[in-house]
Amino acid sequence: MSDPQIDPAGNTQQFRAFAQRKEPEAAPRQRSMVVPIVVVLAVVVVAAVAAYLIF
Repeated sequence: MSDPQIDPAGNTQQFRAFAQRKEPEAAPRQRSMVVPIVVVLAVVVVAAVAAYLIF
């Protein structure tokens, strides 16, 4: 969370700097390609079965 060596309540300026600092943002997660691939394969299988049953 914070550096244990620094007491932000030591004076007003340190506390304000502590309270107003921004936490580093987490790196954006990369999207997995597994779900879209499974969905596409399911659509292809359903279309193939439908085409087989129709013809």
